[in-house]
Amino acid sequence: MATAHSTLDPYRIRDHVADFDAIVADIRARSAQTRSAVPMHANVAYGEDPTETVDLFFPANPSPLMPVHVFIHGGYWRMFSKEDYSCVAQTVTQAGAIAVIVDYALMPSVRMATIVDQVRRAKAWVIANIADYGGDASRLTVSGHSAGAHLSTFLFDDPETSSGMGAALLLGGLYELQPLQSSFLHAEIAITDDEVARFSPMRHRHDAGTRVVVAVGELETPPFHQQAQAFRDVLVGQGLSVTLHSVRSRNHMDSVRDLASPGSDAGALLTALIEGSRAPA
Repeated sequence: MATAHSTLDPYRIRDHVADFDAIVADIRARSAQTRSAVPMHANVAYGEDPTETVDLFFPANPSPLMPVHVFIHGGYWRMFSKEDYSCVAQTVTQAGAIAVIVDYALMPSVRMATIVDQVRRAKAWVIANIADYGGDASRLTVSGHSAGAHLSTFLFDDPETSSGMGAALLLGGLYELQPLQSSFLHAEIAITDDEVARFSPMRHRHDAGTRVVVAVGELETPPFHQQAQAFRDVLVGQGLSVTLHSVRSRNHMDSVRDLASPGSDAGALLTALIEGSRAPA
């Protein structure tokens, strides 16, 4: 028998996570604490627009040629900022890596082509400049949550040349955009047919040299599980090494909060991803 819950928009996270606001507030509080406690360089420009900046966080005991991990936040391309997700740097720096938390412009003031270009340029900045901060660009990994997982795929979506991206953790991601056109987002960002065709990761080929973990909270709504499985299958078909992981007893929001806790299921995935990055040649 159908329930009222089943009639809710499966993509509107607030409808399915009762403590949505409390979790967001906790993530922001943890992020403020991280910015006060972890060594960092704030608002380093990777481009000319004011939105084109990264925050760099460093281990308490830095070493030469540290691995580098890029994190891209979610928010359906239209909310949140890098400051909201500084807390992810806790796990990254405890794993001995430099954390690069990326900011980008938000829809609908820009379109998706701008955002994809921004995250690609952020990656290019890291590869060109991170050695100045003690990082080793040959030990580069990325993670992203929700829309950030979607954006992360554009850092390793060229099958013709090496992306330089050793591994990616994609948490609660969106890999086929067409269903979002009939979701609550239509009124907010109105994803176009052209954006669906150009920016659905399911329709791209990817670098077979990038190892990928596709993760989804066990308590997520069905489309997130379906998209994770479908994208995993696409990547495997393209020759990538892929693991599909269900994050135990977690929904769309507490799964990303857990990225800031190394001992959690999601935090352990992030730590393993970083520690598995190849050693310097």
